[in-house]
Amino acid sequence: MLTFLSFGSGSCGNCYYLGNETDAILIDAGIGIRRLKKNMMEYGIKIGLIRGLIITHDHADHIKSAGILSNDYGMQVYATQLVFDGLNRSYMIKNKVDDSHANVITAGTPFDIGNFHITPFSLPHDASENVGYKIEIDGEVFTIMTDVGDITDNVNRYIEETNHLVIEANYDPEMLRVGRYPEMLKDRICSGTGHLANKQTGEALAQNFHEHLKNVWLCHLSEENNHPELARKTIETILGSYGILAGKDFMLEVLRRRIPTGPYSI
Repeated sequence: MLTFLSFGSGSCGNCYYLGNETDAILIDAGIGIRRLKKNMMEYGIKIGLIRGLIITHDHADHIKSAGILSNDYGMQVYATQLVFDGLNRSYMIKNKVDDSHANVITAGTPFDIGNFHITPFSLPHDASENVGYKIEIDGEVFTIMTDVGDITDNVNRYIEETNHLVIEANYDPEMLRVGRYPEMLKDRICSGTGHLANKQTGEALAQNFHEHLKNVWLCHLSEENNHPELARKTIETILGSYGILAGKDFMLEVLRRRIPTGPYSI
């Protein structure tokens, strides 16, 4: 049985755990190492069980502890070359990933970590490079798409192929419009290389729904421009207009920003 656990989801830090009895991986490491170790201890997770860290992109809220995990705990780190380059340039990240623990991957080329078969795929976001991951293990398909600027063919394709999906629902357009963000930042968020609005996520789920989709978790909600219940209700309403019932046709949950969500058995 697989376990999925979110240690944090949002601009304050992103980190996700996926594992079974013998193998586990982390997806992103954007929270502080002390907080991560504390959370893992609370959930009975041994760091030695984690076979590798896979990184989506090089923004600080996704890579904060990557260097510490690699250098102090010997964890292998997997990312594209452009993401590693961005991590090494980042003035916000003091601890870089040692070359001996850096594994360069390429979007579209599958690779394995233990029993995990992983396919990275390109997603639009204003980072050095940004990928989602399709992860196959124990007969299940788990896919994560975070920091997604627009609905692309890859978004549609990988929703259609997954059983368990983590997907961004970052902002409500009206909250963003009337909020206190400067216009330049507002424009960046909805530019097509920024983030997904609740409605975009809902439409993508509705249009690509299939009977093998079991779980959807909404991730990376904005603290300023969204609310968990608003995101859920917006998406449930869109799904309902297509005759799809969240909670019946598949489970729909919202991942919390600053504290763990889960664990979920899948």
